[in-house]
Amino acid sequence: MMDSRTYIGRVRGLGSAKHGGEHWLKQRLTAIGNISLTTWLVVSLLLMPNFDQATLAQWLAQPTVAVPMILMIVNIFSHARLGLQVLIEDYVHDEGLKFGAMALLNFYVVASAVFGIFVVAKLAFTGASA
Repeated sequence: MMDSRTYIGRVRGLGSAKHGGEHWLKQRLTAIGNISLTTWLVVSLLLMPNFDQATLAQWLAQPTVAVPMILMIVNIFSHARLGLQVLIEDYVHDEGLKFGAMALLNFYVVASAVFGIFVVAKLAFTGASA
């Protein structure tokens, strides 16, 4: 099978979009992060005595819990953005619609991640009584 890319393109592993290899690697790294952090969350929750609001707020106010939770929020939304970007690039063919969809996606991802980080930070900095 003939490859239509240039020699340097084959060596670098770049396709016509010039960022396929990097995008693929970011998706895999965020997936590994999601598996690790989700496993941490499930194990942590299973070790809790109960799931009432006060217990969960007190648990989330701990720095050793708040930091991985913020990392998980950032990682999950980064991974979602990467996956949805591929869908938009592959299935939205009109350039104006593609631009609008990407702008909306970026706004949604950033706004959602910031909101999640704010909630965790509020609990961590004000304590469980907030």
